Amino acid sequence: MAKRTPVGTIGKGKRGIGTLGWAARGAAAGAAGTTALNAVTYLDMTLRGRGSSSTPEQTVEALARKAHVPIPGDEETRQNRIQGLGPMTGLVAGIGVGVLTGLARASGFRSQPLVGTLLTTLGVLVASNGPMTALGITDPRTWSATDWISDVVPHLAYGAVLKTTMDAFDRP
Repeated sequence: MAKRTPVGTIGKGKRGIGTLGWAARGAAAGAAGTTALNAVTYLDMTLRGRGSSSTPEQTVEALARKAHVPIPGDEETRQNRIQGLGPMTGLVAGIGVGVLTGLARASGFRSQPLVGTLLTTLGVLVASNGPMTALGITDPRTWSATDWISDVVPHLAYGAVLKTTMDAFDRP
């Protein structure tokens, strides 16, 4: 029997979907959310004429140094690899938060729309900005209001799309 709480419902739903099934659905919802995040980011870049961030590439380089894993190739080839790996960190974060959301759904947690959107937004903000902050690449405490808006709005789009997609998977 499901128990209703102020933030959502906890308990098994009616769908009979197993843990792996919810994890896969979460991965798909995370990919959809990541697509929305990227679309909002690229729209912002287009409208304001701003360049892309170099922090994903800096994160790849810092992680490679910490792990003592060289990124092979001559300077150009190595740089191209880093440019390819940088966006992959965002995909891993977005799909990973989706999988965690799917696992929460498998355990029976069903949040209210606003609560779920805010929780997934917070989760992906931490997953994407946490490593960069821990590695000293960025410090959110020094960000301007414009910097925060540029970061939070695309992540809110992610949260809304992930939550909407997960809810759609749960409909009878």
